[in-house]
Amino acid sequence: MMQLIYELAVFEKAPNEVVATEQTLLEYGFQANPLFVSWVAEQQGTIVGMALCYIRYSTWKGPVLYLEDLIVTEPFRGKGIGKALFEVCVQHARAKQYRKMVWQVLDWNTPAIDFYKGYGANMDPEWLNASIDF
Repeated sequence: MMQLIYELAVFEKAPNEVVATEQTLLEYGFQANPLFVSWVAEQQGTIVGMALCYIRYSTWKGPVLYLEDLIVTEPFRGKGIGKALFEVCVQHARAKQYRKMVWQVLDWNTPAIDFYKGYGANMDPEWLNASIDF
């Protein structure tokens, strides 16, 4: 999973931003009370894609599934792996009766935007991302 996370960071032109480690993935995602859920796609025993989500709460809507990252390694893109991972996330959100699923996509990532539009996704130009790093 970390290899895919680094590949995504390089793709998004931010390779130096990754500070999470395999240990933090294990600590926060694979313990008794995980902070996230994830799924992987494998080809011949090698992980070639992953989706990582967590629950957030909307004061207007209630529980929401947030898709943090959907990654398919470049040689395996265009083979339906991203679609399968995305659909697992959608099915998970519906099974848990979350009110919606949300995610972000970079404005220059046209293939991803087109992929999400194929699902009828709403692309909201009004909201700006804001954060504080600690």
